[in-house]
Amino acid sequence: MKLRSKAAALLLLALAALLLALLPLRAGRAEPPALPARLASAPQRPPEPPPARPPARGSLPGAVPGAPRRRPPRPRAGRRRAGSLEKLARRPVEPINVQAVLPRELWIHLAVVACGDRLEETLVMLKSAVLFSHRKIQFHIFTEESLKPEFDKQLRQWPDLYTKKFEHRIYSITFSVGNPQEWKKLFKPCAAQRLFLPVILKDVDSLLYVDTDVLFLRPVDDIWKLLRQFNSTQLAAMAPEHEIPKIGWYSRFARHPFYGTAGVNSGVMLMNLTRIRSTQFKNSMIPTGLAWKDMLYPLYQKYKNAITWGDQDLLNIIFYFNPECLYVFPCQWNYRPDHCMYGSNCREAELEGVSVLHGNRGVYHDDKQPTFKALYEAIRDFPFQDNLFQSMYYPLQLKFLETVHTLCGRIPQVFLKQIEKTMRRVYEKHVIIRVGSNQMH
Repeated sequence: MKLRSKAAALLLLALAALLLALLPLRAGRAEPPALPARLASAPQRPPEPPPARPPARGSLPGAVPGAPRRRPPRPRAGRRRAGSLEKLARRPVEPINVQAVLPRELWIHLAVVACGDRLEETLVMLKSAVLFSHRKIQFHIFTEESLKPEFDKQLRQWPDLYTKKFEHRIYSITFSVGNPQEWKKLFKPCAAQRLFLPVILKDVDSLLYVDTDVLFLRPVDDIWKLLRQFNSTQLAAMAPEHEIPKIGWYSRFARHPFYGTAGVNSGVMLMNLTRIRSTQFKNSMIPTGLAWKDMLYPLYQKYKNAITWGDQDLLNIIFYFNPECLYVFPCQWNYRPDHCMYGSNCREAELEGVSVLHGNRGVYHDDKQPTFKALYEAIRDFPFQDNLFQSMYYPLQLKFLETVHTLCGRIPQVFLKQIEKTMRRVYEKHVIIRVGSNQMH
């Protein structure tokens, strides 16, 4: 009996040992063999942990390894965009860094002619140019004697961070040929002054002229780059007067020659002044060419009873006879109420957004085109030191909600696309270049 009980006990112990050995194998782990007693009593180096597996792409911080990953809900595009805008809105405003050592020959030259009640409108235009520009700008302001002190005073009151981005010169209204009073009354007060810019600004190579009712919705640098696209004969650039010739003004009513099939609008005009001064222009007055300064007054005398839009008509006549001298840029660079008040007809603005807004016909100051007025007031009322998104972009969106009953107001994305992109550029440049470089140090 004793032998049987001993055998049974040994059998049970063997079975128990076998089960203990099988359990780790079943769990997928092989236990290391037991150390000899002599080595087991010695201090041992703790085993090195296995190398950490890098978290899977898209895994959440703090997730338990081996646990089934749950893909986070994908935010809707609208929410994702709104979230990024909110982050930008919380950042302080920082004007774009201008290269202080940029040589003068690389500055942008911007000219405007302002007479009568155009002081505020002109200052808002200059403000829109300074807000987003990269290069330093030289303003050439042609105005009446009574407005000179106020222009100088207002521009010097702008914050230092912005006055570093430009210099300004103020000129008197002068007409070098013909009857000055006759020129001054052509179309709008002083508008004909632009015809004499190549003669007056003799030391300037290239120039961007704009009307007082223009607003820049992206850096002036971008339209300035179009000068590089001129071929060897082109010396000026303008946008078409209309995109659909059969309903354009020139194709229906003009009593004088005009460029192309619909004419051009001179409210935004790039000029290579050096080329203009050295070119002999074909004309309808004499068989040989005439220099720019020698052509202006005879041309006016010949067509003065046929022109309606003053200096713009004269420019159309000049480039009718010299089409090889003109570069035509798309309507997004001179976007006017005509491009949306009869239905959207500026394809480039639909694709890329408005780059330069031209509020002709006084639409900034009446309620005929509230979308244009909203943009003008947003830039006019923006405090320089405020955040662009909080103090300009968001209020502008709210104002646009009140304009959806108009044809222009039905396409807010056309007006907002470039200005939003420009604001993003400002903050990305600040965060990546300024903040990023500071963190590296």
